[in-house]
Amino acid sequence: MTTNPQPPGERRLAAIMFTDMVGFSALSQRNEQAALGLLEDQRRIIRSVIARHNGREIKTMGDGFLVEFSAALEAVASAVEIQKGLAEFNAGRPEDQGVSLRIGIHLGDVIHLDSDVAGDAVNVASRLEPLAPPGGLCISGLVHASIANKIKYTFESLGTPQLKNVATPIEVFRLVGFGSGAAAAKPAASADRIAILPFINIGQDPEEEFFADGMTEELIAAVSQVRGLRVIARTSVMRYKGASKPIAEIGRELNAGTALEGSVRRAGDKLRISVQLIDAVSEEPRWAQTYDREMRDVFAVQSDIARRVAGALQEHVLAEPPPARAPKATSSTQAYIHYLRGRQLLNRRTEADLRRAITFFGDALQADPKYAKAHTGLADTYAVLALLEFMPPRQAFPLAREAVTQALALDPDLADAHTSLGLIKFQYDWEWAESEVELLRAIQLNPSYAPAHHFYADLLKAMGRFEEAIAQIEEAQSLDPLSLAINTGVGHVYYLSRQYDRAIEHYQRAVDLDPGFMATHLWFGRPYLEKRMFDEALQELETAVKLSGESTVALAMLGHGLAAAGRNDEATRILQKLRERARLQYVPSYWIAVIYNGWRDRDQVITWMRRAFEERSSWLVWSNVEPRFKWIRSDPDFVALMRDMHLAAPGAGDAAVKS
Repeated sequence: MTTNPQPPGERRLAAIMFTDMVGFSALSQRNEQAALGLLEDQRRIIRSVIARHNGREIKTMGDGFLVEFSAALEAVASAVEIQKGLAEFNAGRPEDQGVSLRIGIHLGDVIHLDSDVAGDAVNVASRLEPLAPPGGLCISGLVHASIANKIKYTFESLGTPQLKNVATPIEVFRLVGFGSGAAAAKPAASADRIAILPFINIGQDPEEEFFADGMTEELIAAVSQVRGLRVIARTSVMRYKGASKPIAEIGRELNAGTALEGSVRRAGDKLRISVQLIDAVSEEPRWAQTYDREMRDVFAVQSDIARRVAGALQEHVLAEPPPARAPKATSSTQAYIHYLRGRQLLNRRTEADLRRAITFFGDALQADPKYAKAHTGLADTYAVLALLEFMPPRQAFPLAREAVTQALALDPDLADAHTSLGLIKFQYDWEWAESEVELLRAIQLNPSYAPAHHFYADLLKAMGRFEEAIAQIEEAQSLDPLSLAINTGVGHVYYLSRQYDRAIEHYQRAVDLDPGFMATHLWFGRPYLEKRMFDEALQELETAVKLSGESTVALAMLGHGLAAAGRNDEATRILQKLRERARLQYVPSYWIAVIYNGWRDRDQVITWMRRAFEERSSWLVWSNVEPRFKWIRSDPDFVALMRDMHLAAPGAGDAAVKS
């Protein structure tokens, strides 16, 4: 057992175990001497086990233990061995002469205070322990992700129960097969979390598929406006399109207590829309309605359905009167269909699809120039083109600003538009405070709009405000649990805050969602490089290059990795390839700087980052907290660059939570 105290004030990532002896107080009242004897037996068994698993006993608290482990796997293995050891100890003994424990484990940040510890991990672990059955173990989602496929035991999700004094929802898992008596009941998913599932097109015309998808999107947008309801984002629910999974299974996967499913049938000018509200736990219907309308009245039908669904939810969940009728976004069917096609292409993120999206949003605006959401879609497309380096920022962002300005002029309370403006002020204007105002306004207008929480997390991590960033990205993930961009964003927060092992865990989870999503492999390489795990890093980066068709960003990241690994000839060949490419197309200076950074060539890094500054590269916003620039952060020219960007004194990011 490790007993050496850590340096006072040190902050580090650790797995924290809490134990509690079941029924000790009652036994003490009946037979104090017997209780004290069992307490010593318990301590002997626990201490022998945690010593074998490199645990550090922080303290005992009456009949409980607080133990620190450097790795989640060691903590869980220790807990399992403790429960097995106590089961053997209890074998053949009367029930009142045995020892039974509850154990909780969380992986998080701890602060060492002389011989004690404090921090989020300690608080959460203490809240998990009471959820375990006697003889059982409960762990947090972070622990579960860390040990997945590394231990032979099975864990069952208990959802996200409310934990006292823990604001951020945390998924809890129970060790299956351990625990006497009644096992901890699995909390039902919250009824105010609703999954509006993809509407089914049961007509004959495949073109109506866009209308069915549009019905899904409009309902999500409308119900998201109802205060007190948390609506799963479109990107997550659309992954269930065409799936035959039971509602209960979908509810568990999305942690939603309520589901709405529906169908659309069009025959000529006649339209029939059927909707059904379902309890996602029991799969029992709670409300249903069928609408027969003329096709020309489609937008009125959508508004009516949205109002009735919101009213049904408020009646069954919130006990409040239904909301007022939502205003129509557009009265043009063609504008609406073009908008949906644009959004569909925007989510694919390839250069060809993004440029096609611009065409569709333009067609939507030609059909209805006052369609605010189409202006916002256009703004978002230009911003993504700049971020992915398909278009120079000085060309793309002014076009994005023009579009979002028109959107806000048409609808000042459109959360989507405030989110887009916040992104522009963050990634292009470098107006940090103004960006925060816009993003907070978007969240206020629509708390269920996942991109607002996502981009706010991006801003917060650039400021080195990592605890806030983690809370925001986790909220985005809660609202859009299957979004590849958001799941990758979780890894980015942990990477920038130097929590490399946790970053690796989250990137792996994102890869598991979709191994073909290039961006995850691209960013997965970064924590491996910082840990000098070059083989693993290069494998991920080579996958990104292949999946992207040798995009500039992926090649540059691979060049950086090769240079850092000492494979100079290969890195040089990539550098030459990008310089040749620059003769024919835009190659961002930032990514040339990244390759030179692999060699730690101070003069070239500064030169190319200054050029990136002139190009207004979006990627510079994280330079002050980017681990790969730590070696140069105190350089006077780097300091001057950060000052010109109105960022805090360089090095602020190095004070962040470390792994």
